[in-house]
Amino acid sequence: VDKDALDTQVKDRKIQEAAEKARNEELANEMKQNDKIMCMLEERQRNDIRNINKAISEFQKNFQKPETRREFDLSDPQALKKDRPARLSDNDPRCTVSGLQKFMGEDLNYDQRMKFQKEQLREWSLQQQRDWKNALADQKFADDLYDENRIALDRKAMEQQRKEEENRRAVCAATKDFNRSQAAELADRKKLEKLQKMKDDMDEISSLLQGDLLSENPEQAVSSFGRHRVITDRWKGMSQEQLMAIRYFQQQQVLEKLRLKEEERRRDAEWDRQSIQAARAQLVLERHQQRQNRERRQALDSINAELSQEQKSNVYLKEEAYSNFPTGQYYAQFNTTSR
Repeated sequence: VDKDALDTQVKDRKIQEAAEKARNEELANEMKQNDKIMCMLEERQRNDIRNINKAISEFQKNFQKPETRREFDLSDPQALKKDRPARLSDNDPRCTVSGLQKFMGEDLNYDQRMKFQKEQLREWSLQQQRDWKNALADQKFADDLYDENRIALDRKAMEQQRKEEENRRAVCAATKDFNRSQAAELADRKKLEKLQKMKDDMDEISSLLQGDLLSENPEQAVSSFGRHRVITDRWKGMSQEQLMAIRYFQQQQVLEKLRLKEEERRRDAEWDRQSIQAARAQLVLERHQQRQNRERRQALDSINAELSQEQKSNVYLKEEAYSNFPTGQYYAQFNTTSR
């Protein structure tokens, strides 16, 4: 058994496992960072929606009170208490003989009331214009604040992505340095082993050349216990059966070595196949991550487009739908008779 080769394979396997573990940790860190960025975007969207709803509520509370509406006098619950009584006195000229109950007829203060209503309508119009300008200024301030917050978050995300790239480069550089040092150490160790083996071989060759084994002396193999015995390290002659047995054993060793090489080749092929599968799985995971990032970006763009369309529709309602104000003739048709 080639122990050095097995040790080298075990060490290479450990190096591959360490590299694979580093890649898995890097992928896990990248997924965590993507989750953080997604949470930040969702939090920003919730804050924007909450701020918009809060601004709408504040605007309705401060500038859209029921008392400031043009048609409030038509639905005022205190309208009857505020109205003039139907009968001021017994000598009221509005109470005719045929009225029986002296119901109120034509309004005597019609000119003053119309003048007051026109003045009030003018004041309402001016107040609405001021409110509209204030609302536009508030909307512009909110949009500018939203743009600043979005730019700040984008810059923060870009900075975070840049740091991740730097960390990834540092990890790759450290991995390359580690692999390079391991390869140099392995090369030095093989070189030392080769030199040691060459030295041992030269020592063995020198010993064999200077010994009695190659001196062709037949007496050197004779044992002191009798000539029927031989000294194995000096014996130079063998029978045909012994030679055949040795050749058979050598053939068995050759076959065993070929079998071990075939097993090693199959094991290396299996390692290569697993490495290719791991690389393909890594590529599929990266493509899936890119697809998810692209879908999240498309969803965010769709939400922004919907918000933009909603804002444009609000501007259309304020500029086109609510631009036709009622005239004085519209208000003059109410409270003109007793019915």
